[in-house]
Amino acid sequence: MPYFNDRILDNGLQVLDTEANQINICSAEPATYTAATAANSLGSKAFSAGAAFGSPSARSPSGRKVTSAAITDGSVNSTGTVTHWAVVDTVNSRLLAAGSVNNSQVVTAPNPFTLAAFDIGLPGIA
Repeated sequence: MPYFNDRILDNGLQVLDTEANQINICSAEPATYTAATAANSLGSKAFSAGAAFGSPSARSPSGRKVTSAAITDGSVNSTGTVTHWAVVDTVNSRLLAAGSVNNSQVVTAPNPFTLAAFDIGLPGIA
């Protein structure tokens, strides 16, 4: 049976903890940094390095995860329907992760947006 030590999984997730410094809300799933921050972006919330996600922790039923900070004061820059989130590293112009929001919502500029905390995880070996 294969085995991965938590350290193997944590080092992949550690990038989110240490390099992610912005979470964007998007009108479609972005595949590039430019799509996440410009073409599909409806708004964003900037963080200082290390504040967007917590340290890796246990994921149920197996594996490891990081949890985002909840956003209560994000800035909407374009009116539209939010369907996805994108995590970026603006220092190195990298799209680090993207996924669907639980419930799409319409946002209107220049109002603030909220986004509940969410997990990004890697499953353990079954």
